[in-house]
Amino acid sequence: MSGGPFRKVLVANRGEIAVRVCRTLRAMGIPSVTVYSDPDRGAPHARAGDESVAIGPAPPAQSYLHAAAILEAARRTGADAIHPGYGFLSENAAFAAECRAAGIAFIGPSPESMARLGDKSAARRTAASAGVPLVPGAEEIGSAARVRTEAERVGFPVMLKAAGGGGGRGMRLVRAAGEIPSAFDAAQREAKSAFGDDRLLLEKYVHPARHVEIQILSDGREAVALGERECSLQRRHQKLIEESPSVAVTPAIRAAMQGAAVALATAAGYSGAMTAEFLLGSDGAFYFLEVNTRLQVEHTVTEMRSGLDLVRAQVLIAAGRPLAEALGSRGAPELRGHAIEARLCAEDPYHGYLPQTGTLLVLAWHEEDGLRVDSGIAEGQTLTPYYDSLLAKIIAHGRDREEARTRLVRALRGTALLGVTTNQPFLIDLLEDGAFRGGETFTDTVEARAWPAPDTIPDPALAAVAAYASTPRSARGGDEDTDRYSPWQRLGAWGRR
Repeated sequence: MSGGPFRKVLVANRGEIAVRVCRTLRAMGIPSVTVYSDPDRGAPHARAGDESVAIGPAPPAQSYLHAAAILEAARRTGADAIHPGYGFLSENAAFAAECRAAGIAFIGPSPESMARLGDKSAARRTAASAGVPLVPGAEEIGSAARVRTEAERVGFPVMLKAAGGGGGRGMRLVRAAGEIPSAFDAAQREAKSAFGDDRLLLEKYVHPARHVEIQILSDGREAVALGERECSLQRRHQKLIEESPSVAVTPAIRAAMQGAAVALATAAGYSGAMTAEFLLGSDGAFYFLEVNTRLQVEHTVTEMRSGLDLVRAQVLIAAGRPLAEALGSRGAPELRGHAIEARLCAEDPYHGYLPQTGTLLVLAWHEEDGLRVDSGIAEGQTLTPYYDSLLAKIIAHGRDREEARTRLVRALRGTALLGVTTNQPFLIDLLEDGAFRGGETFTDTVEARAWPAPDTIPDPALAAVAAYASTPRSARGGDEDTDRYSPWQRLGAWGRR
């Protein structure tokens, strides 16, 4: 028997979140199983578990979204629980019900709670019943004609959103009637591909607005709010920079938002980790957007401020332990300092955010106190076009916002990554920009401006660095690892191999 509340946990995901979940399971003394598709064979997440199981070819529908294959992997390895991570099957109530029917614990909410909150249409109804303010809109948008009717009712511009999932998938902004047919078709296709569910809803587009969310832990009886995160810096509805606390949230707004989030969890009898998302207007009014019935990508920001391990809390709650045990002996933690996260993605932000593929020739992370890197990549790994472009998350904590910001900039500047184009320089641009420094960021800040590409590094310089970094330490000569005056020491992560 393991030292944790489960005998063995299968992690039904890939990349950095699978690696991160395995890290906590190991700390809890719980054996883990990871799964991988054909192109992910040998990827870091496939090696992160105590066991790994192949589940199918590249397309998600035949691998990470293939519920039967994942359940069979759990049965074959003797796993008595499944952690879904985020994305893929994490907000699929039918999958949670299949786990329950198979006698396997789903580390997340019950299928019933997920249906009430994870489905965006149902979540709007739950929020309305709990007295939470809603963005004007409509549910069950099944045709372009219905889009036009509802858009004319609430007024353009409007947002089409996938009802069955989040993460920015299946979302399209519609500014005028002429954009409806193409936007409707694109949103439906993307929602079907990402979640296996092409249902859409429509909401009035609130502008200007900030995107603010509240982290909740609940055991089905009690719920606690763990502060807010601001996620306004986005491209194509995908978050780029997240921070806590938000400079725009006053104590009164925070109390009201946290109260609304707790009310949602209570109304749904929710058990596990969840995030309630809101739009915050310039007048201080806020409107409910959606609930993510899973761990958020940016959960690390809350962990850095609270000292909590939210994955550990999820595991304990799923095992039937009370909220007090999940929170630890101190109870609800005091949130300290400021934390900021940057999402490192394989994409070219200066040329339409086009996804990038290739082989990671050099990879080394900057190291510093107050810094955390959650990575799902390794040097020598080949990146394929089949999955999300997120490679890693770099999170900095400081006594105040400026200390966290400058620490994160240093970390990004000091990260050595060659072979694949990433958004690394763009993240630095965002963090150094006056809008971010001044706390004046909104959901359209990124896409409302042109961001000129930085000057490129000359090819000979890149070749020289790559040649050095790919040379074993023993073959470099000298004792630069111990000589602090060595010029190689000034390379930071470029020189650590």
